[in-house]
Amino acid sequence: MSAQRVTASPTVVPARAWTMLALGVAAQAAGTLVVSAPALLIPHLVASGMPFASAGLFAAAPTVGLVLTLIAWGAVTDRVGERVVIAGGLALTTLTVVAAWATAGDPLLLGIAFLAAGMTSASTNAASGRVVVGWFPKERRGLAMGIRQMSQPLGVTLAAVTVPVLTESQGIRTALVLPFALCAVLTVLCAAGITDPPRPAPTGAGATTPGNPYRSSGFLWRVHVVSVLLVVPQFTLSTYGLVWLVGLGWSTPAAGLLVGMSQFVGAVGRILVGAWSDRAGSRVGPLRVVAVAAAVVMGVLALVDVAHWAAAAVFLVVATSVTVADNGLAYTSVAEAAGPSWSGRALGAQNTGQFLAASAVGPGVGALVGLLGFAASFAIVAALPLLALPVVPRADRSHD
Repeated sequence: MSAQRVTASPTVVPARAWTMLALGVAAQAAGTLVVSAPALLIPHLVASGMPFASAGLFAAAPTVGLVLTLIAWGAVTDRVGERVVIAGGLALTTLTVVAAWATAGDPLLLGIAFLAAGMTSASTNAASGRVVVGWFPKERRGLAMGIRQMSQPLGVTLAAVTVPVLTESQGIRTALVLPFALCAVLTVLCAAGITDPPRPAPTGAGATTPGNPYRSSGFLWRVHVVSVLLVVPQFTLSTYGLVWLVGLGWSTPAAGLLVGMSQFVGAVGRILVGAWSDRAGSRVGPLRVVAVAAAVVMGVLALVDVAHWAAAAVFLVVATSVTVADNGLAYTSVAEAAGPSWSGRALGAQNTGQFLAASAVGPGVGALVGLLGFAASFAIVAALPLLALPVVPRADRSHD
């Protein structure tokens, strides 16, 4: 029904839809900036004497927070709407950044503050996805969701080009000023500017809420499993890409800039892949291609590390772009299959699975790197997208 309303009023609704999308992207990018900061503090923490595995656990703190609250935020979104959840969640995230600033001198308390930041910033994940599904018709939804999925790499980009440099030159507290300012400003903008999309109305007096889509088909479960496997390469590079470059001789500021650039290129790639899925009329077909490509690029990075090729930067940019390309496809597929009555919870479950895997990347891949080095670790990670291939559903499923 929401798609019909969008196409029925082309002079009004499309403009509003793009405004909702822009606010959703900005809101989640601000949250991503906050939760990405700990990973970029690893060189500083290790230089200060923290063990490598402990630094990885610290970096995983906000991801653990996300996992704890994603489904709950999704359920709240299904009940009360997107505006309240996005604006309220950003307000709470702003407070956690204040707590992080106040505890910057104590790694344990700082980690707890970032754990809380993950719990609050999870609000924007499912809610901003529902905004896209609600305001955009199916034939434009892949493109719109690809733009929406830019928020994560854009947030990581902003963190990568500011947090390492500011931390190294002026300390952790200075690096937290920008996250605070963005979250505070966007709290106000989202509260004032977001309008909840139209919701389907019951078709009769005896109409009931649609049944649980997890019971009627295994489609959602399969997409969740695929996304869990494909998110490991993505978070391996976003968490340890900077550390890998520093180990190859790059300065921390230069490595941070390159990681930021690679995330930005990946953001553009998500849009292109989303538009591709619209033209193909399928989400799962392109998803299968991306899985193969992710395995290839991680394998190539392993070879780059062994050979110490001078073009390591180019390969990292390409690998980062490929490994983030699946998110929008899977996210859109989940929302379409779940339907408007269940999309908040389904998107929360989708992100929960991804962030559970991502939470293990910090300490898990950190331990692998400590034992085996980056080349072997990249090769092991490359096997996971191959395991995802047979799990990708053969055909799309949609309530539209």
